[in-house]
Order: sequence, then C-alpha cells, then structure tokens
Amino acid sequence: MNSRAGELTAQIDVDWVLGASAASQTIESVIAEIAPTNLPILLIGESGTGKEIFANRIHQLSRHSERPLARISCASMKSVTFLPELGIDPRDGRGKRENGPGSVFLDEIGELDAACQRDLLCALPDGGTPRRGVLHARLISTTSRNMDAEIRAGRFRSELYYRISGVCLRLPPLRERKEDIPALVDFFLKKHGAELGRSRLSLSPETLELFMDHSWPGNIRELENIVKEIIALGNERLAVAELSASTSTRKRMQAPAPRSHSLKEAARAASREAERELITQALTRTRWNRKRAAQELQISYKSLLYKLKQIGFQDSEVN
Repeated sequence: MNSRAGELTAQIDVDWVLGASAASQTIESVIAEIAPTNLPILLIGESGTGKEIFANRIHQLSRHSERPLARISCASMKSVTFLPELGIDPRDGRGKRENGPGSVFLDEIGELDAACQRDLLCALPDGGTPRRGVLHARLISTTSRNMDAEIRAGRFRSELYYRISGVCLRLPPLRERKEDIPALVDFFLKKHGAELGRSRLSLSPETLELFMDHSWPGNIRELENIVKEIIALGNERLAVAELSASTSTRKRMQAPAPRSHSLKEAARAASREAERELITQALTRTRWNRKRAAQELQISYKSLLYKLKQIGFQDSEVN
C-alpha cells in the first residue's frame, strides 16, 4: 500500500471529546444512528473542523471496527495506485473481504481526479447483483468544497456524488459551537501535556475568555495548535499574544456604527432575525437539504437561495 497516499492501521483508538453544544450533541446522536449501517457517509465542513476525527468515530462505532480503517488522501491519489488503496486487487478486479479494510476514509474527495472518480464509481455497489470490483468496505468521505458548484463546473461526477452521499452530515465551524471550547481545551492540555512531559493542566480565566472571543478561522486545528504552543513554551501570555492582538483588531473593525432609533428599522431587523431562525431550524431538521427545507418553509427553492444570501449564509454553510 502506498504509504504517502494512504495509511492502513490494525486498530484505531481515537481520542473523542463530546462537546457541550447542541450541535455536537446532535452530531453524536446522528452518528450513533448511522454508524452501525452500511450507508456511505459524506462529512462536509471547513478545514480544521475535525472531519477525520468524526470519520474515525464512525468507524469505531460501526460493525467493521475489528478491521482496519484505510485513510486515502484524495489530493495526492493517482489512478494506478487507487484500486489497491481501496482494497481491490487490480489484477483480477476483486475486492478483498477478509484481509481488506473495514472502512475506507476518502479525505477531501472533491480533490479526486477524473480517472480516480471513474474507478471509484465502478468499484461502488449500485444496489444490484454483486459484481467483480465491488468495494466491500464501508465508505466515509469528507470535503470542504461546495460540491454543488464542483458538479456544475464539471469537476465532479454527479452520479458519483449520489453514491457517496447516502448520508450528508455538516460539521459546524468552531465559531458556531463555542460552548465546546472548554472541553476541547481540557482535552488538548492533557493530551499534549502528556506528550511533552509537562504537568500544566489548566489555563487562566483571561486566556479562556480570549478563546471564547476569538473567531477561530482555523477551527479546532487552530485551537489545538495554540494549546500545544502554550504547553511547549511554558509561557501562556507569550503564546497567546498574537491571538490577543488579532482579536482586539477584529473587535475594533467590527464595532457597530451608531444605531438608528427608527422603529421601522428595528422592525426590519427583528423580521430578518426571525427569518434566519426559521430557516436555520428547517435546514437543521432536513440535515441541510435546501430543497426539502424550502418545501417545509412553503417557499420556492429559488426564494430560499435568495433569502440565504440576504441573511448572510455562505454557500459553504448550506452545502
């Protein structure tokens, strides 16, 4: 197996932190339901939101957990090595059952080239009679791209998308679930404290408050790196100095202009907030399926897309 592109481990013992936010609790509940099935899963989220951690979690809870998890980096994958990475013998096109992986984790599947997309489409079962080359492992894919846009641009095959997205699960960015930060900080302090032989197991209230104020563009990965730096340097203030400066600058730039006391403007603002809340609830109930959400809201799909832009949702948030 190509060690640069994929990694096959005999047993995955993944660290897991269950956050306190409603989003994390919901994700854990959904994962507990879908992990024992054989449905292919697509995890969607920004870079650093923990997609690999969730993929490992799904494998741990699956019926295939006694077999290894194969990780494939789609950005560096070439067609000549792709089938062996999937656990398929290129000489006879047969998938491995006993000695193959229990789950295949396709990291950033949106970056898979056209030849590999074709190979994967041929390897996936289509619900009919089993055939040579069928992938016998559970498929878990991740992406940080807008797959609708990738399909429209002709960079990703629509028929492959429907095969890999039996269940789509959106992982919210850290800025949308800041209630999880204390638990994550505690976990990273213990994890990297043990690795680096340091005994520091707590942060000052001022640093925790700074963490809660920060927007975390790098998500969980950024948080972990900062906690690790604090432990390595042994100097909390020095490690967070740059973070503190950037957060202060952002607050100054985002300081609101003097607010109008107009009753009409207040009514408009309240109406926009109410619309945003209703739309968010509908998207959550439909697992971010925009067409179903539009049906629930009793508006056209086009109207929903317009309102999403109007209230400030980005495409990546609703893909």
